[in-house]
Amino acid sequence: MAPSRTALVTGSTRGIGRAIALRLAKDGYAVVLNHASDHGAEEACEEIRRAGGTVHAVRADVSEPDECRRLVRSSYGAVGPLDVLVNNVGPFLERPLAETSDDDWRLMQDGNLGSAFWCCREALPAMRERGRGAIVNIGALNAEISPGMTHEAPAYFVAKTALMMMTRTLSRSEGPYGIRVNAVSPGFIETESYKDWSDDEQRRWRSLIPLGRFGRPEEVADAVSFLVSDRAAYVSGAILTVHGGLWI
Repeated sequence: MAPSRTALVTGSTRGIGRAIALRLAKDGYAVVLNHASDHGAEEACEEIRRAGGTVHAVRADVSEPDECRRLVRSSYGAVGPLDVLVNNVGPFLERPLAETSDDDWRLMQDGNLGSAFWCCREALPAMRERGRGAIVNIGALNAEISPGMTHEAPAYFVAKTALMMMTRTLSRSEGPYGIRVNAVSPGFIETESYKDWSDDEQRRWRSLIPLGRFGRPEEVADAVSFLVSDRAAYVSGAILTVHGGLWI
């Protein structure tokens, strides 16, 4: 039976985005993968197909508004109107504010906040017309809960904090149209970037996490799966933290 539901996940050929796309495919969605380069795209598609899912890949740089427009419209052509949009793209820059260039600042704002804004703006009219839809924005725990390392990456965390406000704002404006908007804020998750950390650095952070370990991308995907499902039909405007008890 062909999937009756559709989902677009930005930045979904590796890490958390790839895990989200795979989980949604297993849940029965026809999934559109998004990538800014071809690296990893075919492997991600093959993984989903092996799991029995339906998948299409669209290359687009979502830090550009025209590319977001093309991505969403290409998704319509590939799988039909979107039931789910997951704004996962989130470039990271660790640099003090005094050393942050104009280009650095724009990259963080456009990549983390602008990409979600432009994709939502393009997807919302069709969701409104159909009277349903679910949007999940992927945030960052430090921006929402604790000062943490925000001083080391201010441009990134400013954008992610604004993304949480956009989540709440959209949940109010789009609720009357049957559209739910939520966010997931992961803590330390075992993605490719954490493999570069020293053993001492990993041990130090694990010692601060009550559950004693980093999370897995699949555990973030489980949270997204819940929020877009009928099990969360009365959940909107929520920010679900996935952090193992860190920074309560």
